[in-house]
Amino acid sequence: MKSKKIMYLSQAAMIAALYVVLTLLANALGLANYAIQVRFSEALTILPFFTPAAIPGLTIGCLLSNILTGCAPLDILFGTLATLIGALGTYALRRFEWLTPLPPILANTIIVPWVLRFAYDIPDAIPYLMATVGAGELISCGLIGMLLLRSLKQIRKNIFKVN
Repeated sequence: MKSKKIMYLSQAAMIAALYVVLTLLANALGLANYAIQVRFSEALTILPFFTPAAIPGLTIGCLLSNILTGCAPLDILFGTLATLIGALGTYALRRFEWLTPLPPILANTIIVPWVLRFAYDIPDAIPYLMATVGAGELISCGLIGMLLLRSLKQIRKNIFKVN
């Protein structure tokens, strides 16, 4: 029992750390913020397919990333909430492999444009922001995330074992 808790916490911590590192890399390349966001870290949102430890890992990773990259308080709160909703949705759809990137894509496409509009006073229309954020999420979660899922599926027992 204690071993399972330690494994869960270790997996969550490693996922959070990886999310932060990948977000900082995307931020350094100018890809992590604003209207068009291609955060490499968003590819990790498929990880709840493998382990529920990814849910707190992704959420904490997003929270820390948003703080470290200097996001506005509304972005820190609602961006993290979008990631949490996406991770919970991915976990809920884990039996349907090809649907797993859909919850984070939808959560971010719906929530982040409102954050951009009100937290950063970006004057673009909400539908335009939804299109640009959605495009970035399709690339990060839909394309890169699914490539990651297919790759990890082959070695899942080595990485995500519980005992």
